[in-house]
Amino acid sequence: MPYKMKELTKLSNESKSTILYYVKEGLLPEPEKPKPNVHLYDDNSIRIIKFIKYLQKNFSYSISQIKKIFQNNNFSFDDSFDSILDAVIAIHGESEQRYTKEDMAKELDIKSAQIDEFISKGYLIEKESYSKKDIDALRVLVNAKKEGLDFKLFDQYVKSAKTLAECENDIGYKFLEDDSTSHNKRYELLFDIILNYKPYILNSYTIKCHKERIKNG
Repeated sequence: MPYKMKELTKLSNESKSTILYYVKEGLLPEPEKPKPNVHLYDDNSIRIIKFIKYLQKNFSYSISQIKKIFQNNNFSFDDSFDSILDAVIAIHGESEQRYTKEDMAKELDIKSAQIDEFISKGYLIEKESYSKKDIDALRVLVNAKKEGLDFKLFDQYVKSAKTLAECENDIGYKFLEDDSTSHNKRYELLFDIILNYKPYILNSYTIKCHKERIKNG
């Protein structure tokens, strides 16, 4: 059902000036204008406004970062779980500056063939271009190889990551297909799980295991 501006401000608990700013910045679709001085906004506008507020409140993202999520990933609340995963990638660690494989090799003073080797084993994900976060991950791998660390650790990381990814996809798809509760709330919950709970539980168990090992000698 379409909403007039007055209704939209009440339902979204957002000001008229902010809503108009979102429209100007391309975060909200242009309203329908069936006649002069009548602007109508669709149901999705409420979801988008609430989701923008959620990202700002919980992750402190700027409007420019949120625009990147929406524009670069064609983010839509009506899409499948692929949409939320793409948005997570955009939010969580992708910098504005992009790098080629050759750039990364030069940055770390290694050969591109070494990067290809890491990619072939799943330690790095091959992309059209790379971020600062990719370079940081590559630096860890290069240093681990120099220090002679057993790469069975990274093999286990990759294996576990693939298992988790498949589980996230399967459950995420089903979760978003069920319309028994607010679709918007479900997206928010999935973001919380992937960005907050997953690193919390993984790192917590690492610390727990370490403490138990020290305690047991």
